[in-house]
Amino acid sequence: MTRLSGWGRTPVAECRQRTARNQADVARAVAEGPLIARGNGRSYGDPAMSPGLTLSMRGMDRFLSFDADSGTLVAEAGVLLADIIDTFLPRGWFPLVTPGTKFVSLGGAIAADVHGKNHHRDGSFRTCVNWIDAMGADGEVRRISRGDNAQDFEAVCGAMGLSGVILRAEIRLRPVESAWIMQETIPAPTLEAAIDTFEERLDALYSVAWIDCTSRPPGLGRSLVMLGRHATVDELPRDRRRKPFEVPGRRGLKVPIDFPGFALNRYSVHLFNELYYRMGRRKAGETLVDWDSYFYPLDAIGDWNRIYGRRGFYQFQCVLPLDGARAGLTRMLDDISRTGLSSFLSVLKRFGADESRLSFPSEGYTLALDFPANDRSRALLERLDAIALDHGGRFYLAKDARMSAETAISADPRLAEFRDLRRDRGWSERFVSLQSERLGL
Repeated sequence: MTRLSGWGRTPVAECRQRTARNQADVARAVAEGPLIARGNGRSYGDPAMSPGLTLSMRGMDRFLSFDADSGTLVAEAGVLLADIIDTFLPRGWFPLVTPGTKFVSLGGAIAADVHGKNHHRDGSFRTCVNWIDAMGADGEVRRISRGDNAQDFEAVCGAMGLSGVILRAEIRLRPVESAWIMQETIPAPTLEAAIDTFEERLDALYSVAWIDCTSRPPGLGRSLVMLGRHATVDELPRDRRRKPFEVPGRRGLKVPIDFPGFALNRYSVHLFNELYYRMGRRKAGETLVDWDSYFYPLDAIGDWNRIYGRRGFYQFQCVLPLDGARAGLTRMLDDISRTGLSSFLSVLKRFGADESRLSFPSEGYTLALDFPANDRSRALLERLDAIALDHGGRFYLAKDARMSAETAISADPRLAEFRDLRRDRGWSERFVSLQSERLGL
């Protein structure tokens, strides 16, 4: 038995764990059941944990083929996005869609149908997936694609591993001329100004905003909107054009201990937010930054989840539709700022349209927040749940560690349909996680 948790470090559970190194290992595990597959453990709560059997897929981490003309890659589920970038960015290819960490596995990216800073333009991860080899409850491996068996494809992307074990997949990468990003920073003095900026700049390839949850009216929701696009070779300084994929290495930092509970308080978080906003305003305009700094700023800090202490933290992420986003986000930010439980890390993004069967995104605005795991935070998060429901929002299962089944189904009726599909296909007997049990899936 192994003590496991997600990246949020709560909850913690004793789980029987095994590592799959080939398809035969997966078949034996599925025959035993019930189980849940686990990638690199970067979901925040309990979706990749099962006391019966948690099957680590990190032993299946091989590249199988690559087409250098089309940028099409076939790889096993345990490959990390970091592996893909390290190998193929020097050849001029970058992930078409990437979340805020490069340490997510390919299988995990598909299972959660992760999104990035370009959802408004390119959609979620499923849009770059050509096909998936997945093992079902009967132990059979099926190759599924959006074109040939769209319903099965949609039942895997965003299903959090509850419809089968992803073994390998074929994905498309994006051609790029350099490893640099042309970043434009736009200070927004209020939430309204930040949303206006997003709407005015829907043509930007990448867009994301850091948002200050400690701010109060008249500066409620002040933000730094950061737009980005891949820099061409001609846009690089002359001394970098000969080696456009060479970037300075980032000095790796690591949080060596669990911070004490009092370290993150309303005063320290307010000070951090004040300094960060002032620094961002001074850097307003276009600057050239390396790919790692733009896409994965937190990856430079090893074990950054220890900042929240031994009890861990809750991540909250919802999406609110366009017509309710301004009012709903204003209510959330006002409630947060009044409690003094300000989020240390707060991110706002614009989603585009999404008609998928299970995936989290829908057209509107998504807010992601971190809070220390304690009773006060839970009470606040339950109020945020209610505000999201009042404004037609839904929640991201890859970030969830404490939502109730009633809240989840109320927010997203598709989950009830998926629950019935799991029962009818026999998946509910073979693929089980702590999250699926908590949410009644």
